[in-house]
Amino acid sequence: MERQVQKVQTEMESISRRAFLAFTAGTAMAPRALRAWPKIAEVPALLDHLLLGCSDLERGIAFVEEHSGVRAAFGGVHPGRGTQNALLSLGTRRYLEIIAPDPKQAGVEQYSVITTLKEPRLIGWAAHRDDLEQFAAQLRQAGIEFEGPQPGSRQRPDGQVLRWKALRLKDDHGGLLPFFIEWSKGSVHPSVDAPKGCTLTRFEATTPQGEDLLVAACRIHIDLYVSTANEPSLRATIVGPKGDFALTS
Repeated sequence: MERQVQKVQTEMESISRRAFLAFTAGTAMAPRALRAWPKIAEVPALLDHLLLGCSDLERGIAFVEEHSGVRAAFGGVHPGRGTQNALLSLGTRRYLEIIAPDPKQAGVEQYSVITTLKEPRLIGWAAHRDDLEQFAAQLRQAGIEFEGPQPGSRQRPDGQVLRWKALRLKDDHGGLLPFFIEWSKGSVHPSVDAPKGCTLTRFEATTPQGEDLLVAACRIHIDLYVSTANEPSLRATIVGPKGDFALTS
Protein backbone atom coordinates (compact mmCIF):
# COMPACT_ATOMS: atom_id res chain seq x y z
CA MET A 1 0.00 0.00 0.00
CA GLU A 2 2.90 2.37 0.73
CA ARG A 3 4.16 1.91 -2.82
CA GLN A 4 0.71 2.78 -4.16
CA VAL A 5 0.60 5.97 -2.11
CA GLN A 6 4.08 6.98 -3.28
CA LYS A 7 3.10 6.35 -6.91
CA VAL A 8 0.05 8.58 -6.64
CA GLN A 9 2.06 11.29 -4.89
CA THR A 10 4.75 11.23 -7.57
CA GLU A 11 2.28 11.34 -10.47
CA MET A 12 0.21 14.15 -9.01
CA GLU A 13 2.56 16.50 -7.19
CA SER A 14 0.30 19.44 -7.99
CA ILE A 15 -2.80 17.93 -6.37
CA SER A 16 -4.15 19.80 -3.37
CA ARG A 17 -2.47 18.85 -0.07
CA ARG A 18 -5.86 18.49 1.56
CA ALA A 19 -7.02 15.81 -0.88
CA PHE A 20 -3.78 13.86 -0.73
CA LEU A 21 -3.68 13.88 3.06
CA ALA A 22 -7.23 12.58 3.10
CA PHE A 23 -6.18 9.70 0.87
CA THR A 24 -3.01 8.77 2.77
CA ALA A 25 -4.72 9.03 6.15
CA GLY A 26 -7.11 6.23 5.24
CA THR A 27 -4.99 3.76 3.32
CA ALA A 28 -4.27 1.66 6.39
CA MET A 29 -7.96 0.83 6.67
CA ALA A 30 -9.32 -2.31 5.03
CA PRO A 31 -11.79 -1.57 2.20
CA ARG A 32 -14.76 -2.83 4.21
CA ALA A 33 -13.86 -0.54 7.08
CA LEU A 34 -13.31 2.49 4.85
CA ARG A 35 -15.26 5.53 5.93
CA ALA A 36 -15.84 9.00 4.47
CA TRP A 37 -12.67 11.10 4.41
CA PRO A 38 -13.28 14.10 6.72
CA LYS A 39 -10.49 16.26 5.26
CA ILE A 40 -11.92 16.27 1.74
CA ALA A 41 -14.06 19.30 0.88
CA GLU A 42 -17.78 18.58 0.94
CA VAL A 43 -18.02 20.00 -2.59
CA PRO A 44 -15.19 19.43 -5.09
CA ALA A 45 -13.39 22.70 -5.77
CA LEU A 46 -13.57 22.21 -9.54
CA LEU A 47 -17.21 21.11 -9.72
CA ASP A 48 -18.85 22.96 -12.61
CA HIS A 49 -22.31 21.47 -12.92
CA LEU A 50 -24.53 18.51 -12.12
CA LEU A 51 -26.61 16.69 -14.72
CA LEU A 52 -30.11 15.76 -13.64
CA GLY A 53 -31.57 13.46 -16.27
CA CYS A 54 -35.28 13.11 -16.93
CA SER A 55 -37.50 11.78 -19.71
CA ASP A 56 -39.51 15.00 -19.98
CA LEU A 57 -38.07 18.48 -19.47
CA GLU A 58 -41.19 20.08 -18.00
CA ARG A 59 -41.50 17.24 -15.55
CA GLY A 60 -37.87 17.72 -14.52
CA ILE A 61 -38.36 21.46 -14.06
CA ALA A 62 -41.45 20.86 -11.93
CA PHE A 63 -39.62 18.25 -9.83
CA VAL A 64 -36.79 20.64 -8.99
CA GLU A 65 -39.16 23.54 -8.30
CA GLU A 66 -41.26 21.38 -5.97
CA HIS A 67 -38.24 20.49 -3.88
CA SER A 68 -36.26 23.72 -4.06
CA GLY A 69 -38.77 26.53 -4.48
CA VAL A 70 -36.88 27.84 -7.54
CA ARG A 71 -38.00 27.29 -11.13
CA ALA A 72 -35.20 26.49 -13.58
CA ALA A 73 -35.09 28.42 -16.85
CA PHE A 74 -35.03 26.88 -20.31
CA GLY A 75 -31.44 26.86 -21.57
CA GLY A 76 -31.73 25.66 -25.15
CA VAL A 77 -31.06 22.55 -27.21
CA HIS A 78 -27.98 20.53 -28.11
CA PRO A 79 -28.04 20.20 -31.92
CA GLY A 80 -27.22 16.72 -33.15
CA ARG A 81 -27.29 15.24 -29.66
CA GLY A 82 -31.05 14.99 -29.24
CA THR A 83 -31.29 16.81 -25.93
CA GLN A 84 -32.52 20.06 -24.41
CA ASN A 85 -32.01 21.54 -20.96
CA ALA A 86 -33.09 23.89 -18.22
CA LEU A 87 -30.69 25.54 -15.78
CA LEU A 88 -30.57 26.64 -12.16
CA SER A 89 -27.63 28.33 -10.44
CA LEU A 90 -26.05 26.55 -7.46
CA GLY A 91 -23.69 29.37 -6.52
CA THR A 92 -20.56 30.90 -7.99
CA ARG A 93 -19.50 28.96 -11.09
CA ARG A 94 -21.79 26.04 -10.25
CA TYR A 95 -25.17 25.11 -11.67
CA LEU A 96 -27.70 22.35 -12.12
CA GLU A 97 -28.48 21.20 -15.65
CA ILE A 98 -31.80 19.45 -16.08
CA ILE A 99 -31.37 17.47 -19.29
CA ALA A 100 -34.10 15.71 -21.27
CA PRO A 101 -34.82 14.48 -24.81
CA ASP A 102 -35.61 17.12 -27.41
CA PRO A 103 -38.77 15.92 -29.20
CA LYS A 104 -37.81 17.92 -32.29
CA GLN A 105 -34.69 15.81 -32.85
CA ALA A 106 -34.66 12.27 -34.21
CA GLY A 107 -33.10 10.58 -31.19
CA VAL A 108 -30.85 10.99 -28.18
CA GLU A 109 -27.21 10.48 -29.16
CA GLN A 110 -25.76 11.18 -25.73
CA TYR A 111 -27.12 10.18 -22.31
CA SER A 112 -29.64 7.83 -23.91
CA VAL A 113 -30.54 6.55 -20.44
CA ILE A 114 -32.75 9.62 -19.95
CA THR A 115 -35.34 8.27 -22.38
CA THR A 116 -36.28 5.48 -19.95
CA LEU A 117 -36.10 7.29 -16.61
CA LYS A 118 -39.29 7.16 -14.57
CA GLU A 119 -38.08 9.80 -12.12
CA PRO A 120 -35.42 12.53 -12.44
CA ARG A 121 -32.00 11.42 -11.19
CA LEU A 122 -28.36 12.43 -11.37
CA ILE A 123 -26.63 10.95 -14.41
CA GLY A 124 -23.23 12.62 -14.10
CA TRP A 125 -21.29 15.77 -13.36
CA ALA A 126 -18.69 18.07 -14.85
CA ALA A 127 -15.52 19.67 -13.50
CA HIS A 128 -14.18 22.88 -15.01
CA ARG A 129 -10.66 23.46 -16.28
CA ASP A 130 -9.17 26.59 -17.82
CA ASP A 131 -6.30 24.63 -19.38
CA LEU A 132 -7.93 21.62 -20.99
CA GLU A 133 -5.27 21.01 -23.64
CA GLN A 134 -2.51 21.12 -21.02
CA PHE A 135 -4.56 18.90 -18.73
CA ALA A 136 -5.01 16.42 -21.58
CA ALA A 137 -1.24 16.28 -21.99
CA GLN A 138 -0.85 15.55 -18.27
CA LEU A 139 -3.37 12.72 -18.44
CA ARG A 140 -1.64 11.30 -21.49
CA GLN A 141 1.71 11.37 -19.70
CA ALA A 142 0.15 9.64 -16.69
CA GLY A 143 -1.25 6.89 -18.94
CA ILE A 144 -4.90 7.83 -18.33
CA GLU A 145 -7.07 7.23 -21.40
CA PHE A 146 -9.63 9.82 -22.49
CA GLU A 147 -11.57 11.20 -25.45
CA GLY A 148 -11.29 14.80 -26.60
CA PRO A 149 -11.06 17.64 -26.03
CA GLN A 150 -14.08 17.94 -28.33
CA PRO A 151 -15.97 21.16 -29.15
CA GLY A 152 -19.57 21.70 -28.04
CA SER A 153 -22.13 24.46 -28.35
CA ARG A 154 -25.67 25.43 -27.44
CA GLN A 155 -27.83 28.33 -28.59
CA ARG A 156 -29.62 30.10 -25.78
CA PRO A 157 -33.20 31.36 -26.15
CA ASP A 158 -31.83 34.90 -26.56
CA GLY A 159 -29.82 33.76 -29.59
CA GLN A 160 -26.42 33.82 -27.92
CA VAL A 161 -24.30 30.76 -28.64
CA LEU A 162 -22.33 29.21 -25.78
CA ARG A 163 -19.21 27.27 -26.73
CA TRP A 164 -16.99 24.91 -24.81
CA LYS A 165 -14.57 22.01 -25.09
CA ALA A 166 -15.11 18.75 -23.23
CA LEU A 167 -12.82 15.88 -22.26
CA ARG A 168 -14.22 12.53 -21.15
CA LEU A 169 -12.39 9.78 -19.31
CA LYS A 170 -12.65 6.36 -20.90
CA ASP A 171 -12.96 4.93 -17.40
CA ASP A 172 -15.10 7.25 -15.30
CA HIS A 173 -15.92 4.53 -12.77
CA GLY A 174 -19.49 4.20 -13.97
CA GLY A 175 -20.15 7.95 -13.95
CA LEU A 176 -18.79 8.60 -10.46
CA LEU A 177 -15.91 10.63 -11.89
CA PRO A 178 -16.62 13.77 -13.92
CA PHE A 179 -16.04 14.81 -17.46
CA PHE A 180 -14.05 18.03 -17.86
CA ILE A 181 -15.22 21.22 -19.50
CA GLU A 182 -13.50 24.42 -20.56
CA TRP A 183 -15.82 27.29 -21.45
CA SER A 184 -14.76 29.59 -24.27
CA LYS A 185 -13.70 33.05 -23.20
CA GLY A 186 -16.62 34.64 -25.05
CA SER A 187 -19.26 32.52 -23.29
CA VAL A 188 -21.08 33.59 -20.14
CA HIS A 189 -20.97 30.80 -17.58
CA PRO A 190 -24.52 29.48 -17.05
CA SER A 191 -24.36 30.06 -13.30
CA VAL A 192 -24.18 33.82 -13.87
CA ASP A 193 -27.69 34.36 -15.23
CA ALA A 194 -29.53 31.14 -14.39
CA PRO A 195 -32.25 31.48 -11.71
CA LYS A 196 -30.67 31.86 -8.27
CA GLY A 197 -31.67 30.97 -4.73
CA CYS A 198 -30.08 27.53 -4.36
CA THR A 199 -26.66 26.47 -3.10
CA LEU A 200 -24.87 23.14 -3.41
CA THR A 201 -23.66 22.27 0.10
CA ARG A 202 -22.48 18.69 -0.30
CA PHE A 203 -21.58 16.32 -3.11
CA GLU A 204 -20.36 12.78 -2.65
CA ALA A 205 -19.87 9.46 -4.35
CA THR A 206 -20.48 6.08 -2.78
CA THR A 207 -19.04 2.81 -4.01
CA PRO A 208 -18.02 -0.61 -2.70
CA GLN A 209 -14.46 0.18 -3.91
CA GLY A 210 -13.86 3.38 -1.97
CA GLU A 211 -10.07 3.26 -2.01
CA ASP A 212 -9.95 2.59 -5.77
CA LEU A 213 -12.18 5.57 -6.45
CA LEU A 214 -10.11 7.84 -4.20
CA VAL A 215 -6.93 6.86 -6.01
CA ALA A 216 -8.58 7.54 -9.38
CA ALA A 217 -9.90 10.91 -8.18
CA CYS A 218 -6.48 11.93 -6.88
CA ARG A 219 -4.87 11.04 -10.20
CA ILE A 220 -7.15 13.48 -12.06
CA HIS A 221 -6.81 16.26 -9.45
CA ILE A 222 -10.33 15.93 -8.05
CA ASP A 223 -11.00 16.25 -4.30
CA LEU A 224 -14.07 14.03 -4.28
CA TYR A 225 -15.77 13.05 -1.03
CA VAL A 226 -16.05 9.24 -1.11
CA SER A 227 -17.77 6.79 1.21
CA THR A 228 -18.43 3.08 0.95
CA ALA A 229 -21.80 1.54 0.16
CA ASN A 230 -23.14 -1.62 -1.43
CA GLU A 231 -24.15 0.21 -4.62
CA PRO A 232 -22.30 2.99 -6.49
CA SER A 233 -24.13 6.31 -6.54
CA LEU A 234 -23.86 10.08 -6.59
CA ARG A 235 -25.63 12.28 -4.05
CA ALA A 236 -25.96 16.06 -4.01
CA THR A 237 -27.40 18.09 -1.14
CA ILE A 238 -28.86 21.45 -2.13
CA VAL A 239 -30.28 24.24 0.04
CA GLY A 240 -33.08 26.32 -1.43
CA PRO A 241 -35.97 28.48 -0.23
CA LYS A 242 -37.79 25.32 0.84
CA GLY A 243 -34.82 24.00 2.81
CA ASP A 244 -32.49 21.06 2.15
CA PHE A 245 -33.19 18.43 -0.47
CA ALA A 246 -31.13 15.70 -2.07
CA LEU A 247 -30.62 14.53 -5.65
CA THR A 248 -29.31 11.02 -6.20
CA SER A 249 -28.32 8.79 -9.08
